Amino acid sequence: MNQQTIAVISGGASGLGLATAQKVIQKDGKVAILDINEEQGQQACRELGSNAIFVKTDIASENDVNQAIEKTLSHWGAINLAVGCAGVLGAGKVLGKEGPMSGDYFQRVVNINLVGSFLLTKAAAHAMTKNSRNAQGETGVIIHTASIAAYEGQYGQSAYAATKAGIVGMILPMAREFARHGIRIMAIAPGMFETPMMKDVPDTIRSQLLEGVPFPSRFGQPSEYADMVAQVVENPMLNGSTIRLDAATRLQ
Repeated sequence: MNQQTIAVISGGASGLGLATAQKVIQKDGKVAILDINEEQGQQACRELGSNAIFVKTDIASENDVNQAIEKTLSHWGAINLAVGCAGVLGAGKVLGKEGPMSGDYFQRVVNINLVGSFLLTKAAAHAMTKNSRNAQGETGVIIHTASIAAYEGQYGQSAYAATKAGIVGMILPMAREFARHGIRIMAIAPGMFETPMMKDVPDTIRSQLLEGVPFPSRFGQPSEYADMVAQVVENPMLNGSTIRLDAATRLQ
C-alpha cells in the first residue's frame, strides 16, 4: 500500500473493514467505505479524513454494488484494491427448538456473505481492467474475508460455514481467470477476532473459544487483519489462495 492505493472496502464502517480503511489512510492511500450502516459509515469518514468517502451499500444488491463502484470511480478516478469484509454471523441450528431453519434465513446469509463477495469481485475487477499496469504487471488486487469456519465449522454454523467455504472455493478459479488482466485475488481466513460480530457471542462461548487458541492465546485485533491485507498487496506472489490468520486455532 502507498499513496497510489485506491481501495473500496465493503463492511468498512466497523471491525476488520474499518481497520483496513485506517491502514490504507495511514499509507497515504484513498478509500471508499461501502456499508449498509450510514451512521457508522459517515462517522468513519469523519475520523479518516478527506481521503475517505462513504457510499451506503447493500452488499447483497447487484445494483447497489455497481453504483458504489461507479461512485468511487467518479470520485477517485480508479480502483486498484478491493477488500470484502461485509458479512453476518448467521448462527443457528438446522433443526432448532422452534423447528427447522427457514430457507429464507439460510438464503439471506448466503446473499450477504457469498453473493455479496461475488458482486464486489466482478464489479471491482471490471473497473481494474481499465487501469494501467504497474511495474509488477498488476492492475489491481482483490482480497476477501473467509473464516476458519470454512474448514472447521462449529455446531450451529451451517449457514455461515457454507458461505465462507464458498469464498475459499471461488478464489483459485477467479485467480486463473483474472491472470490475463493482471489482477490478483486472495482470501484471508481469520480465527477469533475482536470485532462487533463477536459482541453477540455469550461470554461462556467466548471463554471456550479462547481455550482453543494455542499462541498467542487471545483474540486477534482488527489491526492485525489490516496488516495482513497490506502484506498481500505488497507481495506479488500471493495469489489464488487463502491465508489462515488464526494463531494455530483448529475448531472442534
